[in-house]
Amino acid sequence: MSKKTEDYIKRHLFTQPQIKPDERRAFLGNYRDRVALALTIQQLRATRTLPMVTQILKRYPQYRLYLNGRMGETLIQRYLQLALKLDYPFTILTQKGIRKTPALKESDFGLVVAAKDAASRQLIIF
Repeated sequence: MSKKTEDYIKRHLFTQPQIKPDERRAFLGNYRDRVALALTIQQLRATRTLPMVTQILKRYPQYRLYLNGRMGETLIQRYLQLALKLDYPFTILTQKGIRKTPALKESDFGLVVAAKDAASRQLIIF
């Protein structure tokens, strides 16, 4: 077997190697340089957050909304209904662990608005 083939097999034996997996996990499947808005679960509970998110989604229709599917049903419904009302593209992610799913914390991100690539992103709030 050639060295090149052997290296390929070793690298891809179990899964495709990922770049910055912890960063992608934290930002609901996105790289930090693509994220325009990231709000924690605690921030999503604030009453002033929904109007702010509404304004941002209207202003940046080319982005995509990502919701943490492990949040409470009330929070998911609130922002899911907003995305449907505005006809905004969205994804709900559950991100269960392979062996163990850690408990969801108030400091975990619950909502992320991200661009398709880093070149088209403008930082809104972080």
